[in-house]
Amino acid sequence: MNSNGTKSSWHKAWCGRFEKQNAPLMERFNASIAVDLRLWSADLRGNRSWARGLHQLGILTAAELAQIEAGLEQIAQEFLAEAFVVLPTDEDIHMAVERRLTELIGEPAAKLHTGRSRNDQVVTDFRLFLKDEIIAVQKLVQSLQATLIEVAERHQQLIVPGYTHLQPAQPILLAHYLLSLFFALQRDRARLADCWQRVDVMPLGAGALAGSAFPIDREFLGRDLGFGKISENSIDAVADRDFVVEAVSTLTLLQVHLSRYAEDFIIWSSQEFAFIELDDAWATGSSMMPQKKNPDSLELIRGKAAKLIGSQTQLLTLLKGLPLTYAKDLQEDKAITFESIDTVKDSLQVFQGVIQTMQFRTANIEKRLDSFLFATDLADYLVEKGVPFRTSHQIVGQLVRWALAHNQSLEKIPFERFREASSLFEEDVYALFDWQRSLAKRNLPGGTGPDSVRMQIQQAKQLLAMAK
Repeated sequence: MNSNGTKSSWHKAWCGRFEKQNAPLMERFNASIAVDLRLWSADLRGNRSWARGLHQLGILTAAELAQIEAGLEQIAQEFLAEAFVVLPTDEDIHMAVERRLTELIGEPAAKLHTGRSRNDQVVTDFRLFLKDEIIAVQKLVQSLQATLIEVAERHQQLIVPGYTHLQPAQPILLAHYLLSLFFALQRDRARLADCWQRVDVMPLGAGALAGSAFPIDREFLGRDLGFGKISENSIDAVADRDFVVEAVSTLTLLQVHLSRYAEDFIIWSSQEFAFIELDDAWATGSSMMPQKKNPDSLELIRGKAAKLIGSQTQLLTLLKGLPLTYAKDLQEDKAITFESIDTVKDSLQVFQGVIQTMQFRTANIEKRLDSFLFATDLADYLVEKGVPFRTSHQIVGQLVRWALAHNQSLEKIPFERFREASSLFEEDVYALFDWQRSLAKRNLPGGTGPDSVRMQIQQAKQLLAMAK
């Protein structure tokens, strides 16, 4: 009723306490329907299970349960056909579904919220949604991993300079480099699986914070919704957003991994390196300079890592001073999480497209394989003759300095200069300057030797097969 005793046309599920409606700006400011509409499938699943639980208690008759389930199915079909109409009064997905169900079946819909709060409803929906999305991300990671194996196998013989501090360090196999990303992604996949276990907890029945006043069978609800366990404490169930922070944190680290490799490929694609050329499908041009081919796909992956890092910080800041159990601040967690998921899913697919189609410019790579990459092999040569490594390191460092001063490569240093540096150098020192020999000395497990890399490829294939 209005203050004059007339009936108001304004209606909210909670409006009985209020004499007048919200200001239009408050309506818009309060609504989350534009964001949480994508939870519609999870919300319908939660409603079905709750209705079945109420039927077990005798609150809903069999006929009412059938009406509710039929109505929810019709709403699902409307969403699938993109025919569901959102009204200005729909605050969120939960109110939108309840409003539409009431339009379809009438009074039985008014019983559906018995013993339930939007507090436990929204966190249930969110957990159901995240479970599905984590699995979707895992599949995309697996797909990228499969591509890395495929490209590594095609280039098992290609030697590239490995870098530390962005300075040429030692020769490595390109396949070894690509597999390093495979195993980083394997950790990401393991973290996603671990995170999924903590998302897989059903809070429905926690109510607003104290638990439902009706003896609903929560174990049944958990099984019906496909959860592995139910929450142990109703306050924690409603207040907890650890699972959201953990999911976004895991996605952030995944995006950072992609960003680091994107950075390498950006450098490798520059004219100064020219190790790779991106396919036209994954590059862009300049609006001014006709000669430009920009690695924008990789730059955006790198740039979007900042977005994920910001999202993680947003969530932690959102929670750090929030009193228990629920406050409307938590409405903000959806947009952050949805955007993080979408960004990572897009980035994984773009990165896979880049890897699948990039061309390795072997002639340019070979030009950068200069003999200074054998400096560690020279030091190891003396170590094998009994020289302490720190001493051999200093000796070879002096040889490097001499070669640079005389504009010589290491393998062109005269033998007498080697002997001046150490009497332990023999004529066989020149045999060290062999790429295959250098790699073969690193066939220990995990090394860049050809045998080791073949073993890593087999390990990667086994890990991928176990995931399917």
